[in-house]
Amino acid sequence: MPVDLKTLQRRAAKARDQGRGGPGSGGETVQRSWLPGRRVGTAALAQFTSQLAILQNAGLPVVRSLRILAGQMRPGYLRSTITRVYEDVEGGGSLSESLSKHPGVFDPLYVSMVKAGEAGGVLDVILERLSGFKEKDLRLRRQIRSASIYPLVVLMVALGVLLLVMTVVVPKFRDFFSGIGEELPRLTQIILDAGVFCQQRWYVLLLVPVILFAIFRLILRTEGGRLFFDRLKLRLPVFGMVARKSAVARFTRTLSTLLESGVPILEALSIVKSSMSNRVLEIAVESVSASIREGESMARPLGESGQFDDILVNMVDVGERTGEMDRMLSRIADSYESDVDNLVKTMSSLLEPFLIVAIGGIVFIVILSLFLPLVRLMDRLGTS
Repeated sequence: MPVDLKTLQRRAAKARDQGRGGPGSGGETVQRSWLPGRRVGTAALAQFTSQLAILQNAGLPVVRSLRILAGQMRPGYLRSTITRVYEDVEGGGSLSESLSKHPGVFDPLYVSMVKAGEAGGVLDVILERLSGFKEKDLRLRRQIRSASIYPLVVLMVALGVLLLVMTVVVPKFRDFFSGIGEELPRLTQIILDAGVFCQQRWYVLLLVPVILFAIFRLILRTEGGRLFFDRLKLRLPVFGMVARKSAVARFTRTLSTLLESGVPILEALSIVKSSMSNRVLEIAVESVSASIREGESMARPLGESGQFDDILVNMVDVGERTGEMDRMLSRIADSYESDVDNLVKTMSSLLEPFLIVAIGGIVFIVILSLFLPLVRLMDRLGTS
């Protein structure tokens, strides 16, 4: 039973019109808001969506709502973007079409939901759902980010202190040991040579991370490289579980929000696939989309991919049979977001003692290597 039909010639003509400024625009190019280095934070976008939903729920026209919001914003990129959207809507364009001209601010998920709200005459309800989705997504990201800040700070401080010891303290011990004229233990000689290298070739220590990061970015640009690292990311202990559950939570939350807003399943899966940050899970979503396009179910390819838990597959199967897929996906998202919260707390509690033990071990090795020759010298003086 067809639910959506599109003429390919018309779609191609529409794409050409958008590239030239649209029909009747005099051949002017559509102004795109995406510029390198210019981004709008998720928090600011969620606040704008929430305020727009409140104004729409109060019965204000879209043009007036956009004008009010643009007038109360601080000067910046988001304000200029909203001003251009307001001008397009005031000129006769729809809100979804105006938002689609600024893909750097409004992603396909945002535009598709607004378009569905306009078509169903429930724009205020859709904006409330979109605002709730943005806030939950922001909360999930902040949880993961806050859990990674503390270990990174501790690691950076430890590396800075270790570099200071290797470049300042260790070379002084080297001058002292050279005056003794005794053969140094192997461990002490390694630490002293490392200290000299850090003192004389300190710029190498700065260049190596930059070069490795550049190589890593180049590898990620290839299909095989991205697939390899995304698989590795999912297989890591604790970290892999957090990455998998957070990605699945985002997948289920996004798909639930789109289906609840009336977006067709194939279009919703296409939007979800473009928002996935892991290539392995993206391939699994592609298989789901292909299965539905052929008239099959959604649960079967999810289970065959091996990337989703049995509980999720079973709940999706129940949702398909009962016709309440959006509610089932929303419950799955709530469950996975709760799991991510618990895993993040567990990861933080595990990382703290691990970092303390690792840093303490490195300091112990350095101190031991420097005091071994002194202990040997004291033993010789005691026996003589």
